[in-house]
Amino acid sequence: MYRLFLLLVLSLFALACSSGGTVDAGMDGPMEDAGNPDAGVDANTDTDADAGTTTDQDPIDASTGPDADDGASGVQTIGGCQIFPADNMWNTPIDTAELHPLSDTYIQSIGPDTQLHPDFGTEWQGYLLGIPYTTVPDDQAMVDTVFEYNDESDPGPYPIPADAPIEGGPDADGDRHVIVVREGACILYEMYAAYPQEDGSWEAGSGAIWQLDQNEVRPQDWTSADAAGLAILPGLLRWEEVYETGEIKHAMRVTLSYIQHAYILPATHSDGQCGYDRDCPPMGLRLRLKASFDESGFDEALQIIFRGMKKYGLVVADTGGDMFVSGAHDMRWDDSLLHDFHQLSASDFEAVYTGDSIDY
Repeated sequence: MYRLFLLLVLSLFALACSSGGTVDAGMDGPMEDAGNPDAGVDANTDTDADAGTTTDQDPIDASTGPDADDGASGVQTIGGCQIFPADNMWNTPIDTAELHPLSDTYIQSIGPDTQLHPDFGTEWQGYLLGIPYTTVPDDQAMVDTVFEYNDESDPGPYPIPADAPIEGGPDADGDRHVIVVREGACILYEMYAAYPQEDGSWEAGSGAIWQLDQNEVRPQDWTSADAAGLAILPGLLRWEEVYETGEIKHAMRVTLSYIQHAYILPATHSDGQCGYDRDCPPMGLRLRLKASFDESGFDEALQIIFRGMKKYGLVVADTGGDMFVSGAHDMRWDDSLLHDFHQLSASDFEAVYTGDSIDY
C-alpha cells in the first residue's frame, strides 16, 4: 500500500541522514496510513454545517502562513483561535495520571524495541512530510463538499480555498488531509482524502467540523477525518511551538499498526485491525513518556518535545506506522535532528488510564 511504500522511503531517508485511501470491508469510515484513518450522544446533537455533528465532551502548513501564539489560558492558539478549552482531552496533562493496568501488555503488543518516528518534516523526493493546515478569514467563501462517507460526515458547505494545502502535496496519493481554521468564528474544518474540483467544490472521503471554543465528541461509532473520530489539528507538533513558544502544551497524535476494535472516549471510532484482542491498544489510548527518561543529552528542541510527551503524552488516533508521531508540514524543520526520535523506543513509554474501552 502507499503508506508502506512511504515507510520504506522514510527508512531510506533515515539512513541517509545518519533523519486513506482504502476502506476495510468491516468498517464504515475512512482508512489512513497502513490501515484505517481516521460518551454517548444526547438528543441535542447538532448537524448544522457550522456546528458539526458533535456533542459536548466531559473534561478529563505552518509553511502556508498561519502563525500560532499562546492564549492567556496557556492553550495553543492558531489564527487567534484557542484550540479547544483548557480542560479538553488534548490540553489535559497526564503526568500524574494513573498507570493503566494493561500498560505492559500494550507496550508488548506494540513491540518494546519499536523506535519512535517523526511522521513530519520538510520533504522527501517531492513528497511533503507532515500534515499541513491553513487559516482563512471569517468571510472566506463557502464551497460545496461531497463526501464518500456522508452518513458520518458533517455536511457542507466548507470554507476551503481552491489552493488549500493538501497532505503530501497536490499530486499525492496518500491520505490527503485538508485542515482549515476559520478565523473569527473559530471553527475547525477537516477533510480526509480531499480532492479539489474544477468548479471550486471539493470531494473527500469524510469531513468533520469542530467548534474550537467547545469540548465536543462525535456520535458514538462515528469516524471524523481521522480513524479515532478525533480532531487532527490539536495533536500536531508545530515548528512555532518548539522554536518560538518553547513549550508543547497539548497531547500529540500517534499511529500504531495493530489497534483493538475498541476506543476510549473522547475517541468514538476504531478500524479494529487487531480485532477484539484485548492485548492490543484501543483507539484513544494515552501513552506517556516515562518520567525516568533522561532527555538532557538531546538538542534543546527535542528536549522541549520530549518534555511535552512526559506531561501530555501521545494519543493513539490512527492506524499507520508503529509509534509514528504526527506533526505539521514545515520547511523549517531540521530533518536530521528529528532523526534522533529513533533513539527512543516503545519501552520508554507507558499507558495511562483515562477510561474504559468501548467495543466498536
